[in-house]
Amino acid sequence: MSNFLKSIGFLFFFLGFPGCSQSDPAANERAAREFLEQNGARPGVQHTASGLQYEILVQGEGAIPSARDTVTVNYAGRFLSGEEFDSGEGISFPLKGVIPGWTEGLQLMKTGSKYRFYIPPELAYGAHGAGRLIGPNMALIFDVELKSIR
Repeated sequence: MSNFLKSIGFLFFFLGFPGCSQSDPAANERAAREFLEQNGARPGVQHTASGLQYEILVQGEGAIPSARDTVTVNYAGRFLSGEEFDSGEGISFPLKGVIPGWTEGLQLMKTGSKYRFYIPPELAYGAHGAGRLIGPNMALIFDVELKSIR
């Protein structure tokens, strides 16, 4: 079983980002806001009304999933520091059963696409974080390739 399916909340460890502290919600929120503000100004970074930022790395030509679908993806997740915390290949899950940033972001993608999501805290794990390993108010980065839809 992949790391992704072991816990929908992921099995994270914290590697740090300047200004981030696993247990300091205010510092994490500041770091997330600063990062997202700077990142959002870069060419090629698109935004949704919810605050999700994304880049199209590869544009596919297949179908687009709905929240009711089950999808299969390859992915890698990173903290703002750039350190990878999780990855998986050929991972399938119901789209409505993951963090809001994934649910929203995958519904922008055509099958065969690869996107990079910059997920603000409120679309990730918010003020509560996820378990003891991911702190409150942390932004996350994911490279996601949409392989198929069921």
